[in-house]
Amino acid sequence: MQLTEQIRINAPREAVFAALNDVDILRQAIPGCEAIDAASPTEMTATVSAKVGPLKARFSGRVTLADLVPPESYTLSGEGKGGPAGHVRVSSRVKLTADGAATLLDYDVKADIGGKLAQLGGAIVEKTARKLAGEFFASFNALVGVPESAAEAPPAATPAPVET
Repeated sequence: MQLTEQIRINAPREAVFAALNDVDILRQAIPGCEAIDAASPTEMTATVSAKVGPLKARFSGRVTLADLVPPESYTLSGEGKGGPAGHVRVSSRVKLTADGAATLLDYDVKADIGGKLAQLGGAIVEKTARKLAGEFFASFNALVGVPESAAEAPPAATPAPVET
């Protein structure tokens, strides 16, 4: 399965890059995240519960970041095991581009699934993956982003000094 998308996040590129590496923000943004810990500056472990079609599973896994070019890009690879439900192996390239006061986040994810997950069929798994990605980025933007109305608002007028 492969997913490619571009998301606009209403925050500066440096803030987006930092947030993508902040376990507290990720814990709040990842749907079904039960735990996430930084094992090192480039490795995280996580436990996530997810429902894919009729199958509900709890995945435990590790994610490794490589090819880091702060605040521009990195490569993410990981594997999650969900017991009888199966396993997921993921690799993704993430690129951040400044877009005024906002950031364009481009990602290209390739995932291999096995076990009962693979038996569900690619369409169900892809639909669930797109839904979870949408939920993640909506939460992430709410946590990290500046509301567009605030970002576009003109600066407040400063009253002129009163001469006496």
